[in-house]
Formats: sequence, C-alpha cells, structure tokens
Amino acid sequence: MTSTAGGARPTPSFPDYEPTAAELIRSGAERHGDATLVVLGDRRLTYVEVERRSAELARGLLASGVGKGSRVGLLAPNGPEWIIGWLAAARIGAVVALLNTYLQARELDWVLRHSDVSMLLTAERHLGHDYLERLEEVAPELVGHGSGPLMLASHPFLRSIHVWGDSQRQWAGTVDDLAARADTVSTGLLAAAEAAVVPADPMVVVYSSGSTADPKAAVHSHGGVVRHAHNLWQFRDLEAGDVIYTPMPMFWIGGFSFTLLAAVHAGATLVFEDRFEPGATLDLLERERVTIAIGWPHMSKALTEHPSFPDRDLSAIKGGSFDALLPADRRPADPSLRVNSLGMTETLGPHLLGVMGSELPESKRGSFGRSAPGLEHKVVDPVTGKPCRPGEMGELWVRGYSVMLGLHRREREDVFTVDGWYPTGDGGWFDEDGHFYFKGRMGEQIKTSGMNVTPREVELVIEEMDEVMHAFVLAVPHPEREQDVAAAVVLRPDRSLEPDEISARVKVELSSYKVPRHIATFADQDELPWLDSGKIDRRAVEALLQSRFPPTS
Repeated sequence: MTSTAGGARPTPSFPDYEPTAAELIRSGAERHGDATLVVLGDRRLTYVEVERRSAELARGLLASGVGKGSRVGLLAPNGPEWIIGWLAAARIGAVVALLNTYLQARELDWVLRHSDVSMLLTAERHLGHDYLERLEEVAPELVGHGSGPLMLASHPFLRSIHVWGDSQRQWAGTVDDLAARADTVSTGLLAAAEAAVVPADPMVVVYSSGSTADPKAAVHSHGGVVRHAHNLWQFRDLEAGDVIYTPMPMFWIGGFSFTLLAAVHAGATLVFEDRFEPGATLDLLERERVTIAIGWPHMSKALTEHPSFPDRDLSAIKGGSFDALLPADRRPADPSLRVNSLGMTETLGPHLLGVMGSELPESKRGSFGRSAPGLEHKVVDPVTGKPCRPGEMGELWVRGYSVMLGLHRREREDVFTVDGWYPTGDGGWFDEDGHFYFKGRMGEQIKTSGMNVTPREVELVIEEMDEVMHAFVLAVPHPEREQDVAAAVVLRPDRSLEPDEISARVKVELSSYKVPRHIATFADQDELPWLDSGKIDRRAVEALLQSRFPPTS
C-alpha cells in the first residue's frame, strides 16, 4: 500500500517563482533585504549582500568559461564563502559537486575523478586540513606546474583550482581573482545566462557516503532543491527572524536542504563556527540569541555537561534537536513520542514526516510520519517486488518531485524501477493510516553521529596492510552516537599488529568518522564464525563485536 491512505495530506507548498538558484536568492533579497543571512565569527552578510556578491562571482565565472552544464567542485567549510560559491555557480547553470571537507587524500582523489569537475573552488585550510598540500598529494603533477590551464592525466577534466584567500601555489588562482573578472561581463549577459536555467536542469551532486566500493552521488535538479525545502516549511516552526545554529555541514543534505535552503525561504539567519567547543559554542548561542539549535546528541550532552551551562541564558531557544537546551516547560514530556522523520540524500532529506515539534499519540509510538505532500511511498517484498499489506514489513520505495534525477555515472535502469520508483534500502511497514514504522537498513551501512559509513570502504583500507589477511567492519551500538564503527581483523600467520596502529594507519587514509573506534585482532581466521558457503557469518561477527565492546565501553 502507499502512505496516501488514512486521510488527505496537506497539498504541496511550492514557491510562487521559478524554482532556480538565481530566483531563490533574488527572491530572498527582495523579501528579506538587510536581514542577516549568515554569521561566522565577526563576519555578517545580509541577504542583499549575498545576492550581490554571488552575482559578482557568477559574472567572473562566466568570464572564465564556466556556464550551463560546467562542473564546479566546492570544497569549503560552512560559512559565507560556501554559500556564495554555491550560488554563483548554480545561478548560471553550472553543476556543483559538494565536496566533503573531511576527505583525506585517498578519498579526495577518488571524488575529484568521479565528479568530473573542471574547476575547483577550495578553502586553503580548515581544522588542520591543508587542502593545497593534499591536492599535491592527490596529483603530484601539480608540483612545479605553472599558472596555465591544468592538464593532468590523473584528473583529465580538471582545468583550474581557485583558493579563498592568498594562493601559495603557482597552479592555484584565487577566488578573488575570479570575482575581479566580473567587470568584463555585463549584467545583461548574467541575466541572460540565468534565464536559460530551468527547474529541470541539474544543480548539485551530493555524495552520501563517498565509498569507492559503492559510489553514491545523487544528482538533484534546481526544481527539486528549491521546492522541497519550501514544501517542508509547512511542517516546521521556522519563520523570519529565527536564528539557526548548526554544525551540520552544508555539503550533506541535512545542512544543505533542511538548513540552508529552509533558512532562505523563511528569512532566517544561519550562525556557524569554525569548530565545536562546548564553552565557545555556549557563548555563541547566548550572544546571537539562537532560536533553533540543530546538531547531534553527543554535542547536546557536551553542552549541558559544561560547567558554565547552569548560568547560561538560552531562553531564546524554542526548537531544534537539542531538547536539553530548551526551558523545562518546552521539553517533550516523553521524548520517544516526539514526531520523527525519515530522509536520505537521494530525496533531499525528509520524505516521511509529521508536524515537527509536536508529539505523537500513544497509538503512533515509533512512527516516522507519513509521506511528504507530493511524494508517494510503498512497501514491497524485497525479493518479489510485490506490495506488502499494512503491518507487513518490507523495503520502502519512494517516487516524486524531490527524488534525485539519478546517481552520477550510473545507468538509470540500475537505480530506478521501470515505473520510476526508487528502492531506498530502508526496512519497515505502514499502518492503515499511512504512518511508516522504520525498522532498520536492509543493507549494512553504519550511521555514526549522523554520518554514513560504508563498511567495505574501511575494510579495503585495512586489508591493504601487509600484516592483515581479512577485515570485517560492522556496527556496535552506542547510546549517544547511535552506532560506532568496529572491526574484526584477522592477521597473517606470524605477523603482529596492535589495534592502535591499525587505527593510526586508517586515519591517514580515511575521514576521522570512518576510523573504527573498536578493533579486535585475531591470529587465526578459524577464531571467527564462517558459514558453510565459505563466507563469513557477518551476523555472528557483529554479535561477537557487540559482546566484546558493549555500549558503555
């Protein structure tokens, strides 16, 4: 059955202008004017300033040969540069690949090649990551390269790299230099380029896991991106004048669609910081009079356990995901009855939800809501593909306006069914009223502190170590992070390798959140459970790891 059963849903709520990036920020500037859009440290930019600066950079991009269909990579932390860089490229029809700032050289190399970007806009460094040095590690041909167009056999489509700030490399220009070229492009040409962009055009490529074993790069259109955040607005307590704090990166859907796009529609202010540090973050929440704080549970715990927390004035906070920061009279009486949602990169975030901030009746405990207006769902038997009856568990399928155009470099028929359904890989069931009850992933992906980890990617890195014969990466539960990454590692005969050394080597190759927090080593593969087929019994290994590393460890 589809979740449209059990009564009518609200109708889709779409903007009254052409849903493209150019019209989004133009409308935002017209409606919200001198209201602040983004705050980072001492820097504050209004809606009007963001529109003007992104238009200037867009003209510079046009002067540099970027246009509709060009692929531009964006590698930067949350802040004004990210927003302006994305808008500048998207408003003239370039397809923006949103790159993860956690990427180590191995991962960055893969993503740069996979995304086919011709121009990269990058921060110089962030939180100990030196991106120019990392790029030289990724592409050694850059060392000694002059200032002309890049011609790299390792990355055949990459033609230029531009840095926010001063470039210390001949091969890298600056974003300021790009913007300075705006004088050579008229506002009329910019307007014509923007007018040629239509809602059906691709806008962004969003990487959900960055796995070399199973790459998932969702391509989303202007229409889907602009419409979906507006459509979800009717379920949210978000309005002009709200001040939103979040550490959620904009290169992932939660930060991009559910936070940035939603803020622009509502006329809210986004408050960012360079790094999360409980004391400094509490200062920021107080100083900016944040009204909505969105983040992960372990951050909420760190804030409330800070010695200064009892003396803080956080009375402006009215919502978000940090219940512990709310005044006592605003906290849900039973957090397990709080309205939940279910979303994914491929659907631009929530596709099943209820009115956020409200509570479920006892009869709907555990529900993740109903279909967002304009979307359809059904639960099917994962083997036969036949629809399941209410209460019968199966795989959740979805289709509708916010579902991605496709996965980059994947054949459409390998992604969607012939009638346009996208199999989500989520397992659960619908009740008679169309409420969905999520019971877990049908696959093996690990979700830790809100971030997705593909086990095989981590296994491949560990198995490249000379001392290792096999590596099996699975999840163990954690009370705050939801899951931790754990590994069972079988060593080669007469070889030794300590868990700490394995962690240290993985950390060089992969993002920090992918590094196993728990590692058990085995001298003989017979110490692990195997199936009669000769394959490892992953369920039994998972149980073994969970018993060895209980949630309190």
